[in-house]
Amino acid sequence: MGLIVREILVSLSLMPREYQLPFELRHLAYFREVARRLHFRKAAEALAIAQPALSRQVAHLEAALGVRLLNRSSRRVELTPAGAALLERIEPVLAVLARVPADMKAVAEGRVGRLRVAFTGLAMATVLPDILRGFHRQFPGIRLELNESPTALQLAALQAGEIDCGFFHPDGPSPGIETTLLLRERNGVLLPSDHPLRARKALRLRDLSETPFVLFPRANNPGFYDRVLAAFASSGVAPRIAEEVWPRSNGVGLVRAGVGAMFAAPSEAKHLPDKVIFRILAGPAPESRLVVGWKREPPPQPALAALLEAAARHAAA
Repeated sequence: MGLIVREILVSLSLMPREYQLPFELRHLAYFREVARRLHFRKAAEALAIAQPALSRQVAHLEAALGVRLLNRSSRRVELTPAGAALLERIEPVLAVLARVPADMKAVAEGRVGRLRVAFTGLAMATVLPDILRGFHRQFPGIRLELNESPTALQLAALQAGEIDCGFFHPDGPSPGIETTLLLRERNGVLLPSDHPLRARKALRLRDLSETPFVLFPRANNPGFYDRVLAAFASSGVAPRIAEEVWPRSNGVGLVRAGVGAMFAAPSEAKHLPDKVIFRILAGPAPESRLVVGWKREPPPQPALAALLEAAARHAAA
């Protein structure tokens, strides 16, 4: 026993402090096999090692821990309370370690992982559900952390590395950010179903000069906000702004309540609540643009690359 302890101390002196454990993984594996079978010969056969070598390894572990793990006699082997407790603790550890090679291969191939994804209301109301449906079908092992967020915050989060990709509305190129265009549509308007012009299939902004509008705060998406003001200016109309709210669902709720009208892309107007109608706009109208964006450097890890590929396939369909 003294020789075993000296061997342990010599081994420990050569290791960095954080790795200075008085035993090795193989000692745990050998002990588990004996503990499962309660028979040294059968355990040695299963491990394909000599029985005396197995006995020495178990004795080494007992010396390292300073407790007896097994009661041995000529007829039987029994677990001590300490041995039973150790077996309970190492079973999940060894099971996790056994899965490491397959798990790491799956991560490297982009079949498992975690992605932090931000989106706007327009994305969720149009292209994102179909992208996610196809992605989950192909990559069920990748967990998505989804968070609704306005464009300005998404761009800041991308630059800070707080999200992996975002579905947002670009004003123009952003340094270090790559994008793929997913949607580009002229807006129409959402109106309360009892609006005086509800019978008309198409409207112009000047027709709505007396109608208040619900807009998003400019800070959330300056480009779209400015396109809205430009459309009003081109129509010779001064906008009447009733409220500026976020997210999109709140704006739709205010339209439903009769507070005013709201701009919307035709794709997001396919599923509307009752008491809300959609009408196309003739003449000047703002345009919605939706992209998926990610940091150029470092290159996308496999799980992110798989999601970006799914989005690109949807855009090309």
